[in-house]
Amino acid sequence: MVTAFAIIRIGPDFQGKFNLLQLSKSSKKDNAMNDLSKALMLVAALALTGCNKPGSGAGSAGGIEMISLGSPSDPTSPAYFQGSVGDRVFFEVDQSTLTAQAREILELQASWLQGNASYNIVIEGHADEQGTREYNLALGARRASAVQDYLTTVGINLNRMRTVSYGKERPVEICSIEDCYARNRRSVTVLTE
Repeated sequence: MVTAFAIIRIGPDFQGKFNLLQLSKSSKKDNAMNDLSKALMLVAALALTGCNKPGSGAGSAGGIEMISLGSPSDPTSPAYFQGSVGDRVFFEVDQSTLTAQAREILELQASWLQGNASYNIVIEGHADEQGTREYNLALGARRASAVQDYLTTVGINLNRMRTVSYGKERPVEICSIEDCYARNRRSVTVLTE
């Protein structure tokens, strides 16, 4: 039996380490396991390509460093903003028009932002997986702009806001049913300092 160890360079600042146990070429069964191990290693490498990319980790939003969430019971904390105020609004199919429910959530966001002037925001526009990448990037941009425009009309300074569109590139859920599509048609307000 042979034990192999590989270090694969995934991205600019990341090394993925994989330990392939007991690879043998002495029988057809072992060759099948060798092929399976290679396939699993490839899948793991592809899964890890999303790790530690600038702008895609847990501490960032499109390349902007996010702040710690704090306590959900502290009304001035980002955790409170996410959980109690609501950090996202949803859209109908192929629409960037704000629903009545979306406007209610944005009113709460505006009120919280006015009371917490040290925070800026990045407004992310998202789309479901239907349609082309280009169409969904444009739709996400329209959704983020609709949120930005509304927040501006209710008193949030434009200098505190930035928009970014991810189109269908960052789904909350991946599946081909309407419930999943509906959760992906959204705009997310991300707090920054």
